[in-house]
Amino acid sequence: MSKNKKLVPKRRFKEFQNSDAWEQRELGEVVQITMGQSPLGSNYTENPSDYILVQGNADMKNGKVFPRIWTTQVTKTAEPDDIILSVRAPVGDVGKTDYNVVLGRGVAGIKGNEFIYQLLSKMKSNSYWGKYSTGSTFDSINSNDLKEANICIPSTNEQVQIGSFFRNLDQTIAFQQRKLEKMKAMKSAYLSEMFPAEGERKPKRRFPGFTDDWEQCELGDVVRTSSFKLYLSEARGSGKYPVIQQGDNPILGFSNNKPFERFEDVVLFGDHTLSLYKPAHPFLVATDGLKILSIDGFDNNFLYSLLEKYMPESEGYKRHFTILKSSKISFPQNIDERVLIGRFFTSFDQTIAFQQQKLEKLQNIKKAYLNEMFI
Repeated sequence: MSKNKKLVPKRRFKEFQNSDAWEQRELGEVVQITMGQSPLGSNYTENPSDYILVQGNADMKNGKVFPRIWTTQVTKTAEPDDIILSVRAPVGDVGKTDYNVVLGRGVAGIKGNEFIYQLLSKMKSNSYWGKYSTGSTFDSINSNDLKEANICIPSTNEQVQIGSFFRNLDQTIAFQQRKLEKMKAMKSAYLSEMFPAEGERKPKRRFPGFTDDWEQCELGDVVRTSSFKLYLSEARGSGKYPVIQQGDNPILGFSNNKPFERFEDVVLFGDHTLSLYKPAHPFLVATDGLKILSIDGFDNNFLYSLLEKYMPESEGYKRHFTILKSSKISFPQNIDERVLIGRFFTSFDQTIAFQQQKLEKLQNIKKAYLNEMFI
């Protein structure tokens, strides 16, 4: 079999299954590339009437340019529908622009079709640009790296059909992303309305039948904390009890060591950067800076919602447990009201988790198709 015969993707639309093999080219031979050049810092503005400046992936959100900063100086530019690719850490992030934009030195503008955009997305997900790492703490690629990147492309007609397929898939993913963001925004609104505002003793929104004033105090006056640690070497075996750690995926492994007798409390990870976890089963711990929080008469559902509401936010410093303890909190005197509020937000969290899983499934489907429909 000749070398060219190998340049065929695993998955191909039926009408192209007997078509020619894909052609290997360099990216710069196929598209027009414009490397960015940053304007002078003195020309940066916050005026949306000025030119939109794109400096890097911070200026892109969900695959689109998201205006964040503007400039009065025009250096290098990109037009609507152009592809924007990050050429400085993190290298390879891609998006599209719906605007005329000025390109900073952290990005390049590429005039390419939907097929090229999806191809660049695949190159990013497959760590193609990692081989250009300079060995420094700040990776980047230059004009030659980008122009000489090896790609494989089919006929124009096949490019169009592949591009259309992925555009539709991206629209489905974007719809699911918006749905998830809407659910999170709704939860945030309910947290604001179902807990009293500062200085108030009653919330704006309440379950029927409850009229009493809420209690007010500092969290540290009522919360109990316990700190625990299990060495990581004990955490990676098999067993019936989950071992939890700090992070987006808190279950590290399983163990048959004796679990904590109480597991209905809320776990607070980290003294300096706080995150919450609500265990559903007896558990073991494999992390430093972890505390088990409990308040008599509070089930973990209500306590979790209470902490989400009053967890301090600040741009000037990271959230810290000592700051959390001094937070002014309010809670209903009636245990039944606490239970109802806890159940309400638990149900909300389950819906959000379901929508998150749907989004991740769609993203994984896209990744699989990218690997099968491109070379």
